[in-house]
Amino acid sequence: MRSARQRIEHVGGEPASLFVDSGAWIALASARDQHHAEADSLFRIAATLRLPLLTTNLVVAEVHRFLLHRAGTAVAARALDRLESSPRLAVEFVRPEHHRAARKWLARLRDHPVSYTDAVSFAVMTARRCRTALSFDRHFQTAGFDLWRAG
Repeated sequence: MRSARQRIEHVGGEPASLFVDSGAWIALASARDQHHAEADSLFRIAATLRLPLLTTNLVVAEVHRFLLHRAGTAVAARALDRLESSPRLAVEFVRPEHHRAARKWLARLRDHPVSYTDAVSFAVMTARRCRTALSFDRHFQTAGFDLWRAG
């Protein structure tokens, strides 16, 4: 079995930080999700490598809503507690400049069904110089970012 570092090098080197999309958080939380095993593996590798994680409050809202309606208030509240207590996770709160940049992303990608949350994610990633997303959403690649995968 290869080490975590070898697996990361297989997919293009170790990123400086990872943007985490709602689909990755949801896959990690839900054993029934089709991407659960991969998400679990990727989060474990990120923890081993102590990679800084980045997300937005809009992504957190999507995760909370999903868990609230699928698993109930207690599970959704625990998820918020875990996200807030993570020392490696930075939650970027959307500011007016992110909104303006997101509108530009939506215009640029108008032929693709990109959500406003994803467009804000692209804006935050650009502003924070984060090139790699832990996501199962191909829109990140469409926007020119890398999807992080284990080898």
